[in-house]
Amino acid sequence: MEQVADEREAEEFTLVARKPYFDLPTACPICLPLFIYLKLAHFPFRLSFNSIFPDSDQIPYVESGTYVAYNNENSGVVECLKKDGIVDLDSEFQSAPDWVSIQAMINSWLADALTYELWVGTDGRSAYKIYYSDLSWPIGKVLFLKQVYSVKQRLGITKDNAEHREDEIYRRAKIAYGALSTKLGEQNFLFDDRPSSLDATFLGHVLVTLHALPDTSVLRSKLLEHDNIVRYAEKLKTELIESGSSSSGPQFRSVPSSSTPRKGPSNWSSKPKSKPKREKTEEEKTFKRRAKYFLAAQLLAVLLFLSMMGGYDSGDLELDDEDEGISFN
Repeated sequence: MEQVADEREAEEFTLVARKPYFDLPTACPICLPLFIYLKLAHFPFRLSFNSIFPDSDQIPYVESGTYVAYNNENSGVVECLKKDGIVDLDSEFQSAPDWVSIQAMINSWLADALTYELWVGTDGRSAYKIYYSDLSWPIGKVLFLKQVYSVKQRLGITKDNAEHREDEIYRRAKIAYGALSTKLGEQNFLFDDRPSSLDATFLGHVLVTLHALPDTSVLRSKLLEHDNIVRYAEKLKTELIESGSSSSGPQFRSVPSSSTPRKGPSNWSSKPKSKPKREKTEEEKTFKRRAKYFLAAQLLAVLLFLSMMGGYDSGDLELDDEDEGISFN
């Protein structure tokens, strides 16, 4: 077991995420907490970007040699890294009496609030830039509208209850911010002045809310009511992100993703692979076959969605005339 750990320690790890925007190393609300988690752990890694599959639930993922930890497996990348003995910030905190309640607030109430605000509560420009700006406009716009529809379904939003659900989402976010502000106080981190995965998740949420959402955002205004949370976020942003090139911090390099997939999902990065090619699992072979026909499938999705939209009036999708006229150029 020690030999395996030593081999992994000697290998270079790569975090594959969505692209940077808004002065953040990655603007994706799922990718940024993982980036912060690795930085808080002083874990050396390279940063690579993938924009080929904007709706892939495998992103973000961490890879090194034959090791790959995907976002959609085993409760996420952080849990995989902890379970596999690679990096664990939480071993001393999970027995804390308020760990579960704080985790639930961040991963449920605040996650839902940010999802709502990105896709429904604002004009959608931020979400479009994060996920679809590298796609051609017709495909990107239709995929964006599909995701808006999907988010409304997941959050249980209908035309009849939209106002009630919005009030409930913002009310829960306000409660969560208040509780977390009290818990944080003037500490550097949420628990005992030492970082945990909850700091990474919360900090990622706060930074996306502050930097990616427009000034008119209701969620952003509720967050700005808590000065200590803003100070906490900006201080750690300076230490972990803006000082990332300092010799005292973990080193990483930004490597743009290749324009075409190479040998399956663990090789979307443009870095060369000198190791012998490993035999692919059945899941990776299946994913590669899906990737091969991605553009054709998305084109078909566009046509099907446009056909489906023909059966609805504008009220069914809850898109008003102003939203319909948005240009994401």
